[in-house]
Parts: sequence; structure tokens; C-alpha cells
Amino acid sequence: MLLLPRRGQFRSAVRRTRVKKSVIAASVAILLFGPTAAVANAEPAEAPGLPAELVAAVTRDLKISPDEYLRRADLAQQIAAFATTAQRQYPQVFAGSWLDDSGKAVVAVAQGPGADEARKSAQTAGFEVRNVAKSEATLRGEKTAFERWLDGQPEAISNLVRGAVIDTVNNSIAVRVDQAGLPLPGFIDPARIIVMAPPIAGEALPAADEIASAADRGSLIGGDGFASVAGRSSLRCSFGFNGTDRSGNVVNITAGHCNPDLPSAGTDRAAAVHELVNGERIGAQLGVFQKSVLGSQDYSIVRINDQVKDRFTNNGVRVPGAAPILIEGVGTPVVGAPVCKSGTRTGFSCGVINAVDQTVLVGDRELTQSFSANICALPGDSGGAVVTGRLALGISSASSVADYPICAIPNLIGALTGDVPQLFAQPVSVVLSDNPGLRVRTE
Repeated sequence: MLLLPRRGQFRSAVRRTRVKKSVIAASVAILLFGPTAAVANAEPAEAPGLPAELVAAVTRDLKISPDEYLRRADLAQQIAAFATTAQRQYPQVFAGSWLDDSGKAVVAVAQGPGADEARKSAQTAGFEVRNVAKSEATLRGEKTAFERWLDGQPEAISNLVRGAVIDTVNNSIAVRVDQAGLPLPGFIDPARIIVMAPPIAGEALPAADEIASAADRGSLIGGDGFASVAGRSSLRCSFGFNGTDRSGNVVNITAGHCNPDLPSAGTDRAAAVHELVNGERIGAQLGVFQKSVLGSQDYSIVRINDQVKDRFTNNGVRVPGAAPILIEGVGTPVVGAPVCKSGTRTGFSCGVINAVDQTVLVGDRELTQSFSANICALPGDSGGAVVTGRLALGISSASSVADYPICAIPNLIGALTGDVPQLFAQPVSVVLSDNPGLRVRTE
């Protein structure tokens, strides 16, 4: 499931291992959750502030107009704000919120103290209300019970269970396993058990000593490629969001696993970030890894060298070499919200969020607080920007289809079987919360 960068010839492949203790993992099957992609037909159209490449991806992948994409993205943030308040005001009955297939905002309410007030509040805000059996608090309890059950199982069973996630849309707990027929607790709905084994892949980049003399002096933007170099190890990744740190230094926020020498981050021997010339050859140094986190989170903060900082003083995300979309703020992941990722390997592709605030097993680590969407991403897209509307949302971290050469193959398989590609992303909001004073550029 690793969305590995393109690797240098001296970089060994990452070995996938099992976590013996309880592992809470999100399902990567889109059929698990309610919202998928919209089904309305739409002709390509212009939209203010959206580049042609993003418009094409929205109409191709989501099959909605650019204006509808922006409307749904905005509505998702409205319901996210409502949910934050509802969780505090109606903790015994609030059961989650999402956008449905038609782009309507839905709030789920269970029976109990405050239910009438919660329904009225949601309806007053213009949201559809769905009555359900279990509150969000009850579902969290079931998820905890499943984790405790898994802790007590022999490895022959626990090693085949990748974990559980709250499936808000279906008001249940979803469990992902490596094979069918495993004995599971009675409170787990068999319809919410998903079987799928994720692949792992990596691709080569020329060795770090092959430094090109040419250099491009244009702006560098989210979605553009870069090479990270430590000794003779080299990785190819994509820039995420440009920003500034608490001291005002120019930085870029990308993936933690894009750093080939994690322990060196922030030291005088930190791995360097280099320009990619013609998309393949390593060019001039642009900065160094100021901070890299890889474990429960997956992000890096790249400190840009002063002599090239003007190239990063922009708030764009784009397909490499094309016009950008300009970022206006930072969003909250919401189930059913439309999202688009950009990366140097596959450019813009769009999908719908199907799980949020989840922990997913990636190799031998657990990525927490992540969100997932039905989007294809391939090696080289790692670290690239994920947006909703004009808001920064996430950093590309892991993919269920990373071993395919092109997205057309897994996309076709998904259309025929329902086993669609899944992209797991690190929320930008979590990165900002962990690093006071860090900001994403919005101008």
C-alpha cells in the first residue's frame, strides 16, 4: 500500500511487515462507504480560478461541473463546522455527517437526550437529517471493543486483520481483512467486512552523483517534482504546499517518507532537496529537510534556500508546467467531499473522500488521523498536494495501486469490480497543529 517515491539505484526497497498488536486500518474499498463519485453528467466548462487541467480532471473523474465541484467543497466545510459544534452540544445522539452522492449535506442523529434539539439545529442549518440506531460515541465504543478483541487473538488471526474504522454513512464498524472467512465478533456486520491485499512498489531515479548542469528559474509549485538526496540515495517526490514557518522562513510541506535520511532532518547533515531537470535528472539544490515525521504521521517541512526562495513565494497547485489553482485556505476532511490530488507522475486526478480520522497500516507503521479517497496515485506522486475546492487539504502518502504502470489499468478494474484505487493522505490541518506558527501560503 506504500505510495513510494521513485527510488535511486542505491536505495533498497522498503520491507512490508506486520504489526503484531491491534492495528486499526481503514478499508480501501470504495464500496464500503456510501458516497462515491457523483453520477450527474457534465460537459467541460470554465470556472473562475480553476486551471484547465483541473477542470478536465473534475469532469472526467467526478462527472460534475466545476461550479458543482466548488459548491460541494464549500458545503463540506460548512457541515464540518457544524459537526465540530454538534459533537460538543449533542454528544449522546450525534452520529456523524457527510455529503451524499447527490451532493447534499447529511447529519445523522440517534435516539436519546437532545435528539430533538440536534435535529432542529441541523435542519435550521439547511442539512438533511437521517435517523440512525447508533451515536458516534456508541460506534467509537464498538471500535474500541473490536481492538481489544483483536489484541486477544492468536497471530494466525490478528495478522490477517488490518483493523477497523467507523463507517459513518452505514452507521457501523467496517473491518478490513486479508482473506475471507475469518472468525470475527458478532457485532461486526458481515456486509462491512472487506477483503483486499494492497500492493507495494517503487521506481528508479538516476543515482545521486548524476547532477545535471542545467537549471530552471521558474516558480516551483505544489505538484511539481523534486529529488531528495542523501549520499548516494535519491528519491523522486512531488512538492506539497508552499508556506512559511514560525520564523518567516520559506518552506514546502511534503511527505515524511520522501526524506531518504530521516534522522538527519534539522541537522547540518540534513538530506537535500534538488530540482529535477526535464523531470528526471537531479539539478541544483533548493533546500534541506528541516523536519521529517514518519510513523503515526507522514510529513516533511523543507526549508528553502534563501537564494531561491522567490521561486516558492506562491500559493499554487498544478500539473507540472501548467497553470495553477491558487490556494485560499486550509480545509477539514469530510466524508463525501470532492478532492483532487496533483503529482509529478500522474498530474490532477479527483475522487470522493470515503473515510476520515482513521489509522491505516502502511508497511510497518500506523498512519493515524489520515483520510482516504477513491483516487489513483503512483510512485512519484508522494508528497503532492490534495485540495478540496480552493483549500489545502492533505499530502499524498500511500496508495493501494502503487504497482501499476499507469492509472488507466486500476481505474478500469475498479469500474468493473468496484475495487477502485484508494489514496491515503496526511491532513494538512494536523501538520499545522503540530507545528505552531507554520502556515500555508494563501497569496
